[in-house]
Amino acid sequence: MKPVSAIIFKDIAIELRSKESLASMTMFAVLVLVVFNFAFESTGLDKSLVAPGTLWVAISFAAILGLNRSFAMETDNDCLQGLLLAPLSRGDLYIGKVASNFIFMMIAEIIILPLFVIFNGFNFDLKFIEVAGIACLGTVAIAGVGTILSTISSNTRMKEVMLPVLQIPLTVPVIIAAVESTRQVLTEEIRQISSWLYILAGFTIVYLTLSYLLFEFAVEE
Repeated sequence: MKPVSAIIFKDIAIELRSKESLASMTMFAVLVLVVFNFAFESTGLDKSLVAPGTLWVAISFAAILGLNRSFAMETDNDCLQGLLLAPLSRGDLYIGKVASNFIFMMIAEIIILPLFVIFNGFNFDLKFIEVAGIACLGTVAIAGVGTILSTISSNTRMKEVMLPVLQIPLTVPVIIAAVESTRQVLTEEIRQISSWLYILAGFTIVYLTLSYLLFEFAVEE
């Protein structure tokens, strides 16, 4: 595990110096929550029905901002060749980058989730912990597939545009399952929540496995 922990430590040290990814992810997610809060405030809609969608729009788009920087940072500074020449496997490199992206996304969500509860008038009770658990599982899936897609997009000319084009369609099943799970927790209609959680967990395992196996080909291109 030493190569993996070294990559995580490197990414965290770089982020602590610049704070570019965390600041942009958090600010963007907060702005999305504020905009949706004002947009739905006057409609009189039940917030437990619309709030899950706003939460996952904020999380997914904030994740794209962070993932865009993940491998662009390596290619911009010509560090990727050094990583490829280092005595570590491509699998270790993938796991290290997934873990780094997951940590950054979870730090942003530590700020996003309490604001989501406050803006929508929910309580910090058991539901909050359950929503946080769903957010954690969904974030693993987004980080897993987003890491390999950021690797692919970082080698293209329009990398800032390419990542959302690739990631949004692939994460639609994850977002739908996460939104439905969150909605059922907030409305306490949990009859089908296990089905949505199975779908979410299934896509998480599939994305992590496929991305791990294909990462070597993506990073060598």
